Amino acid sequence: MRAESIALNYAEALFELGEKSGRSVEYADLLDALAEAIRLSPRAEGVLLSPKVPKAEKIRLLEATLEGRAHREFVLFLAAVVKRGRQALLGEIARAYLGLLDVKFNRTRAHVTVAREPDEALRQAIVQALGRATGKQVIASYHVDPSILGGTIVRVGDRVLDGSVRRRAVRLRRALLHRQSAAARRRAARHPGPPRH
Repeated sequence: MRAESIALNYAEALFELGEKSGRSVEYADLLDALAEAIRLSPRAEGVLLSPKVPKAEKIRLLEATLEGRAHREFVLFLAAVVKRGRQALLGEIARAYLGLLDVKFNRTRAHVTVAREPDEALRQAIVQALGRATGKQVIASYHVDPSILGGTIVRVGDRVLDGSVRRRAVRLRRALLHRQSAAARRRAARHPGPPRH
């Protein structure tokens, strides 16, 4: 079974628990924060992924970290993940869980690349335009890449909409080169050179 499928199975199990207890949004926040904290802490990640650290110790570490911050059901879910040796998938489980929550709330996530830091008005305009196009509430994350020169590159799910100035310049260059080569072929056809031996 692929890691993505395994992560989705765990996310679905936690989502079901969250829906039954009315804590699905709380669990999304906790899971996302935990996955991000582990990703940003090489020491914590090393302990959780090390085969030398007993699973019971990993569970105690998670319980101590979440004491007073998370419902017991959530902590027991994490213990089950660790007992089965799937703690390396916490980031993927968090992404899958957020995807399930997005479906529930009819929203989608967009990754927007811009040439310079967008102001609040541009951010709102992008979110509103994407909302109209998708028919969903859009949660946008922004990345600045000056190499696109201007415009935007938007990724929503598997779709990429490249409206960057760089992309337009590449298309223009290709069109000009195509026209030049077509004109050269037409000239050659009208004025054939001497036969080659």
